[in-house]
Amino acid sequence: MKIGQYNRLTVKRFVDFGLYLTDDEGNEVLLPARYIDGDPVVGDEMEVFVYTDSEDRPVATTEHPYATVGEVAFLQVAEVSRIGAFLDWGLPKDLLVPFKEQRATMRRGGVYPVYIYLDHASGRIVGSAKLEKFLGNALPRYKCGQAVTALVLQHTEIGYKAVVDNMFMGMVYDSAVYTPLTIGQTVTAYISRVRPDGKIDLTLSSRNEIDHIADRIIDYVSSPERTMPVDDNMAPETVKELFGCSKRLYKQALGALYKTGRLSKN
Repeated sequence: MKIGQYNRLTVKRFVDFGLYLTDDEGNEVLLPARYIDGDPVVGDEMEVFVYTDSEDRPVATTEHPYATVGEVAFLQVAEVSRIGAFLDWGLPKDLLVPFKEQRATMRRGGVYPVYIYLDHASGRIVGSAKLEKFLGNALPRYKCGQAVTALVLQHTEIGYKAVVDNMFMGMVYDSAVYTPLTIGQTVTAYISRVRPDGKIDLTLSSRNEIDHIADRIIDYVSSPERTMPVDDNMAPETVKELFGCSKRLYKQALGALYKTGRLSKN
């Protein structure tokens, strides 16, 4: 049974305060009565989220947390106590981030990015703001152009730091951003390069998007109403007005057209 994850379990027996579910190995977990929907019978399968209650016992719920073990999410502090900060993660029992797992002291009402993990020593699900402890512990094996999920962490002098697939750190450079990103936003990004140190350069444009921009350029140069030459010297503002994209994407599409012979530099 996977603590901190969704599990597909089988109804085994009913009690006054709920029902017990079991996995293939015979492990049991309680689903409290308030989460029972409909009229399940023994032998039915149910998908539930399994976490630990206030006494650190496994318990099931049909509610959905904002994130599961192994994921990074921006969560708000509901309360601060002598042992750490408790963050709202969508379940009745808040998520503890101990003081030792905080990068800076968390304040009530603050929103912070945390990695959710299972502390095997205590059996508890906890959070950590020290993302670097959990990310990048293996060599990324992505192909150039591969689609990934990126959670935007922060904006720096050169671009946006992002968590890639909850496993690695990546960067979307400002030059690759056409529409400003929002901290905490999750976007589909594409692998531009995997660096020797395991860091990842990302782009927000897929090959299909480059192809679409190339088609717009061809339509423009084929139009009798064309007002200016198409080349690398076109101003970014003009590129945006004519083709609806950034200068960087425009240059990529232009280069692809030159390479394939669809457009001549003369």
